[in-house]
Amino acid sequence: MSLDHQRETQFNREGQLRERQLKDELRKLQSFMNRDPFVSVLIDGDGMIFEDYMIRKGEIGGKEAAARLWNEIKDHVHEKLPEVPSECRIVTRIYANLKGLADVCCKSGIAERTNLIDEFYRGFTGSKILFDFVDVGPGKDRADEKITELFRLHLSDYHCHHIFFGCSHDNGYARLLEQYTEPTLTKRITLLEGVPFEKELNSLRSQYSTVKFENLFRTDKINIYNLPQNPVSQPGLNKPIRTSPDTATTLPSQSVYQSPYQPITGNSSPSPAPSNPSTMNPKAPSWASTANAAAHIVSPPPTPKPTVSHPTSSDEIPRNRYGQRIDPPSVYDKESHV
Repeated sequence: MSLDHQRETQFNREGQLRERQLKDELRKLQSFMNRDPFVSVLIDGDGMIFEDYMIRKGEIGGKEAAARLWNEIKDHVHEKLPEVPSECRIVTRIYANLKGLADVCCKSGIAERTNLIDEFYRGFTGSKILFDFVDVGPGKDRADEKITELFRLHLSDYHCHHIFFGCSHDNGYARLLEQYTEPTLTKRITLLEGVPFEKELNSLRSQYSTVKFENLFRTDKINIYNLPQNPVSQPGLNKPIRTSPDTATTLPSQSVYQSPYQPITGNSSPSPAPSNPSTMNPKAPSWASTANAAAHIVSPPPTPKPTVSHPTSSDEIPRNRYGQRIDPPSVYDKESHV
């Protein structure tokens, strides 16, 4: 009886010791898993573009955009996501084709030079340690592929407590979101709205939280079509163009289309103004002005016919104007050569 009691006592003691060890290991593991919490901000920079006034400031505007985005995310987490630790860090990645974005911004008049976009995102990246802009280069879906893989990686990362996903402009991301419709996953995703959500994304937005930060991202897509032509810079285009002898209109600093039928003002030498008033149309010449101009075109002189020099004596050989010899027709008896 005493032997069984001793065995039971020993078994209980060992079980309690083992339980204590497991609890210590679990506590350490939980502490490790709670270390370095962060929220992820993933933005497709080809369509989620910051406001024009920030981009025009170059590097300073990039720093301003980063500070605004950090504050907006921090406030939203504090107010709407109480389950996220207060000490969590904000990791931001923006993927875009830098050269393509710069060209579009210049064509649309947002930026006056292409390297202004480079300066903007340099300021954005340098202002925060965990803020990065990644230039994916030209190519279809390069930004989409990188953002998709990083989205999946962070969604399965225990340290990542929430994902802010900037993709409202691209229906292609609907295929990705359709794979994660479980409530345990959707509550960890917030969709950022810049331009209005595309049709397929709009049908999914009811399953996710959405947020729109005012005056941070553009709310409309950049339109590079149906814009006034921007010619090569010419002297005097930004100076007043006189519309009448008594009035003058000062044009804005951006370049203005100069019709070839309108005299150019400024430092360049203007061509004589045509006498027909209809040719002063700054948009396009009329049919009458075109016909009138064609009627005054002087035709080039006709090409002279080739001349043949004739010999002045029996000793001279006739030649054409190119100096080639001209022999008279030969007379011979065909039958004698048979």
